[in-house]
Amino acid sequence: MNASIFTRNVPGMRDRLQRATVGLAGCGGLGTHVALALTRAGIGRLILVDHDIVDASNLNRQCYFQSDLGRPKVVALREQVAAIGTGVAVAVHQERLCRDDVGARFAAADLLVEAFDQAEAKQWLIEAWCRAYPDRPIVAASGIGGYGRTNELRVRSSGQIHFCGDGVSDMALGLCAARVALVAHMQANLAIELLMDRMPAHPPPRSRPTA
Repeated sequence: MNASIFTRNVPGMRDRLQRATVGLAGCGGLGTHVALALTRAGIGRLILVDHDIVDASNLNRQCYFQSDLGRPKVVALREQVAAIGTGVAVAVHQERLCRDDVGARFAAADLLVEAFDQAEAKQWLIEAWCRAYPDRPIVAASGIGGYGRTNELRVRSSGQIHFCGDGVSDMALGLCAARVALVAHMQANLAIELLMDRMPAHPPPRSRPTA
């Protein structure tokens, strides 16, 4: 791990984030940008879940390259994360996530990032997470279609559920890399904020074994 990567980070950020684990449900336009942003912030562990492989239609907005075509997204993204050199631990699961698996698959996560495409999948993921871990936050996206209208993007929160986006734009409008990345980085920024609040400035001391 190259510690000099964090020279210009927010003071104390890496010390807290390195103790945190974030789950990513989906490794597409949202998930790739979130994973790389969290890695550069100093996150300690990522859990990546996605069943898909990289195809040419992904390259207009997702953090993949021609050399990744035909490869599992979780594998290609893990390599990009490793190439940054922060020493983040990455667990990958190339599988189609279902609602019954959410609790077990992300049991170690302090926070979950929803990065699915379909509204129906977003809904059951949020429901399954909140049922399994009602005290842990989930950061979702809603309304990323089209281009421009940057001032319409915002965060809406209800308890432990947080939505980033405009809340309206349908993906049928088409997907623009700049707008998708804006929302993804809103998700990453919010995840960092939430984790900074949840992670103590100093880890609790380990209890000493008794004689």
